Amino acid sequence: MNKEIKFSLVYRDMWQSSGKYVPRVDQLKKIAPVIIDMGCFSRIETNGGAFEQVNLLYGENPNKAVREWTSPFNEAGIQTHMLERALNGIRMFPVPADVRQLMFKVKKAQGVDIARSFCGLNDYRNLELSIKYAKEAGMISQATLSITHSDIHTVEYFMGIVDKAVEYGTDEICLKDMAGVGRPVTLGKLVYEIKKKYPHILVQYHGHSGPGFSVASTLEVAKAGVDYVDVAMEPLSWGMVHPDVITIQAMLKDAGFKVPEINMKAYMKARVLSQEFISDFLGYFINPKNRYMSSLLVQAGLPGGMMGSMMADLQGVHQGLNQTLEANGKNHLTEDDLLVKLFDEVIEIWPKLGNPPLVTPFSQYVKNIALLNVMQEVQGKDKFSIIDNNAWDMILGKAGNLPGTLAPEILKIAKQQGKEFYTGTPQENYPNELEKYKKEMKENGWEFGEDDEELFEFAMHDRQYRDYKSGLAKTRFNEELEKLREKTHNPSKGKNKIKADPNKKDIASSFMGRIFYNLNYYIEEQTIEIGSQVKKGQRICYIETNYTYDEIVSDFDGEVVEIFFKNGDMVSKGDVIVRLK
Repeated sequence: MNKEIKFSLVYRDMWQSSGKYVPRVDQLKKIAPVIIDMGCFSRIETNGGAFEQVNLLYGENPNKAVREWTSPFNEAGIQTHMLERALNGIRMFPVPADVRQLMFKVKKAQGVDIARSFCGLNDYRNLELSIKYAKEAGMISQATLSITHSDIHTVEYFMGIVDKAVEYGTDEICLKDMAGVGRPVTLGKLVYEIKKKYPHILVQYHGHSGPGFSVASTLEVAKAGVDYVDVAMEPLSWGMVHPDVITIQAMLKDAGFKVPEINMKAYMKARVLSQEFISDFLGYFINPKNRYMSSLLVQAGLPGGMMGSMMADLQGVHQGLNQTLEANGKNHLTEDDLLVKLFDEVIEIWPKLGNPPLVTPFSQYVKNIALLNVMQEVQGKDKFSIIDNNAWDMILGKAGNLPGTLAPEILKIAKQQGKEFYTGTPQENYPNELEKYKKEMKENGWEFGEDDEELFEFAMHDRQYRDYKSGLAKTRFNEELEKLREKTHNPSKGKNKIKADPNKKDIASSFMGRIFYNLNYYIEEQTIEIGSQVKKGQRICYIETNYTYDEIVSDFDGEVVEIFFKNGDMVSKGDVIVRLK
């Protein structure tokens, strides 16, 4: 056989599939030469996704971090790659075209070689500009398929996206199996078809370990002609993360493939350093449940990181739902009962919502609708009676075309609520904004930075960048870390002990995170204040958890009589945010 298979270490994703943060720049610089000494990696995933937000939230300069982190790999001849979300760039919501274009120029100048670009809906229209801008900037364009499993997501379906990406000029194709639910044989067939039709295109496989298919999938795609395989390393391999390089290397070697040797002395040193980073502070942000695999993910198709989020959701509503059941003379539900209900609900509603691949942020939208449906059902109310605004944008086509067909009941609700479907190119919804940010930077006396990198960072993450520049980000991060340390050593400390009032209706947080009443600096969003009239289903706030923004919506009509947190405050799961009468 003797085909060569090369390895890419997804160091960024290892951390962010485990918890909220990645190591600081001083820690990244410390481990980079050790990763190089391992001698088995041709590529390193250095940034993208939420990487820049991490640095901003620390109070660090993200551009300095990217330059210093990529530099040793550039010098060693190891390619670096980033992850970007096409229409959403490296944030969670759509990005204007001029900001997207600047991103590729900046990242290339900072030492990033490859742009791994994916659309969470697999809408090739969203990939077109990513491919164009990456090539113009001198980067390698790696168009990416968001892998999931359904009757719709066939080899033929994915090949249709590949055909368009090749037409647009992509250099490579990546199979992003973000939930690890891609079936091994089917993935092998897909790689075979890509290599047969486009032998000049390099193919890379990225598979999470969650439900347990990833090792078999790696072997199947290797047999089919894959060129690169993404791997992780201890102490952040397996679980909901990625397979470890040691196992993958041994398996492929036994199968007759040419694979690089691993310097085990360097591997162990890198393992020790990563554990040091965990012990230093990163471990406070890592959910221990992410260390485990779960076959429950096979049918639901949700990414592993959603497990922790779902458990937090269920714990947040468990007591209230049981109180409702008890009041209606029904038996209590255990947490396991609720978990099964939620998984079943995801399985049922996914095709009704058009089969969006369950990747960030669409996995959150589907999960949130499922949770609200479970809550409504227990309370004897209609399903789909509460759908948040972000989920409606997905349903209405503002993020791209859904792979499947919306169920008649969803179309009926949309019509009843006067919703309008969008059929144009998603990017056209978001006009250019760079001039606006340039103007504000000049007014503030802020430098645009080398290669306009500070301008880019501000335009991409405006709220976080302002907090970074003011010093508020560092203060908030230290407060967040201190709160977690206190919670670890004194679990009862830190909660807002609001005495229940039977005549009032409390709206509590289902998550631990930072509260925001308004996400956009420029666009006025409805916010609440004392005396505001709230309707059932209305958004109260967002909770930022692992760079996703979960909406907290009201399950009641009422008047706001108390607000217990300010914008930007940290909240714990179960904290009462707002009280209504």
